[in-house]
Amino acid sequence: MSLVVAADRSGVGKTTVTAAILASLQNRPGLVQSFKVGPDYIDPMFHTRVTQRPCRNLDPILTSDGYVQTLFQTHIQDADYALVEGVMGLFDGAMGQGGRGSTAHIAQLLNVPIVLVLDCSRLSDSIAALVHGYTSFDQRLQIAGVILNRVGSDRHFESLKAALTPLSVKILGVLHRQPSIHIPDRHLGLVPINELEGAEGLVQQLAEVGNRCFDWPALLPLLATPATGQPTAKKAPAPQEWGIPIQPSALTSPQSSLSAGPIRIAIAQDAAFNFYYADNLEQLSHLDAELVYWSPLKDQTLPPNIHGLYLGGGFPEMFAAKLAENIGVRQALKIVIQQGLPTYAECGGLMYLCKSLQTLEGQAFPMVGVLPTTVKMAKRLTLGYRCAIATQDTPLLTVGTQVWGHEFHHSQLHPSSSAPIYKFSGDVSSRSVSQPEGWHLYNLHASYVHLHWGHRSELPQRFVQQCQIYQLNL
Repeated sequence: MSLVVAADRSGVGKTTVTAAILASLQNRPGLVQSFKVGPDYIDPMFHTRVTQRPCRNLDPILTSDGYVQTLFQTHIQDADYALVEGVMGLFDGAMGQGGRGSTAHIAQLLNVPIVLVLDCSRLSDSIAALVHGYTSFDQRLQIAGVILNRVGSDRHFESLKAALTPLSVKILGVLHRQPSIHIPDRHLGLVPINELEGAEGLVQQLAEVGNRCFDWPALLPLLATPATGQPTAKKAPAPQEWGIPIQPSALTSPQSSLSAGPIRIAIAQDAAFNFYYADNLEQLSHLDAELVYWSPLKDQTLPPNIHGLYLGGGFPEMFAAKLAENIGVRQALKIVIQQGLPTYAECGGLMYLCKSLQTLEGQAFPMVGVLPTTVKMAKRLTLGYRCAIATQDTPLLTVGTQVWGHEFHHSQLHPSSSAPIYKFSGDVSSRSVSQPEGWHLYNLHASYVHLHWGHRSELPQRFVQQCQIYQLNL
């Protein structure tokens, strides 16, 4: 079994509650595996920092129902406890898809119970109507209980408890207002935990909250996986600077005969670039690629002897001045990409490769300059799933390939593209279907569209093959 942490809407404290449960579990015997519903990168970073295991994204829009089920079953095999953090409100899914991709959809796919987190700061007796609605709306769901968050006082709790008593709903946790615990946010959500000063102290605070605020005799059996028996001994995390150890997965792919030796792929990993799905990196590793982590912020040179480059998303706009100061790396990157180094850049990586980046404050900084466009931060948010069709061959895709991806950014390119990768189909919400997207120059695939390779193993296979061809031509 496992447990899904859900809520009636966004902003009620799912991440804080989830982190408190994980932090408290981490201080107990046994291994803990966490999951996050949807395409988010930032919440999984908090999970991973606490559990020292990669948090897995459960997103049937970017992957498939079957992949989500297989991924979940695979990664709870060696765990004693498992916890899934939901997304938005319980029934909120992809736009126009009838709840597909929602927390409720995932709970049904996995056949696991739900605990509903409620912000009680402006509620009293009305909580009963709210809980009754959520517990009775879809009888297929298993609502194990509720967690009352932001309770004002003992008297407030007694009022809430009395209102819920006729419903026979179990209260699995009570969290009073915690002014000392504050996770700051900015334009794309929470500030990543690797940027927070005193992160270890925050994790300890969350563990203390978890220890005293939950009904552990009732909660532990819900969190226990089928493997739970004698708790598994915790192991030290693998020595990766970026904090997500590579672990074996169910992926198996044939090796290519093109290789003249080990393929080395540089992975940008620092405070500016840290949006990666663990599954994507594992697939490269299972194709016998050596992943070489480096920092465009701190390193003065590129890693030696590389045959490919992966520039993930992140927050280059927050570190634009420091990225601009690293002139040697910017110049070296431009040269190797122009010489044909297979490069895959998503969102923040795309922004870094532009001629310049203008911040929210209006100050422009020079970037790598391999793309003949500038990027400017804007108040408008571009957000949503994308059904995209490749318009030309790239290091990752062949023309005509259809993929599902996700966009989430506050920046715009000027001009948008003169060498687009994608055309869109289906619901694209905040952007025009006719608007070109992405850049393909030299041997570069650069796009705002984040891809989860998941069940599409042909995508990393093609990328590794392009790296092998590049290696042979050196």
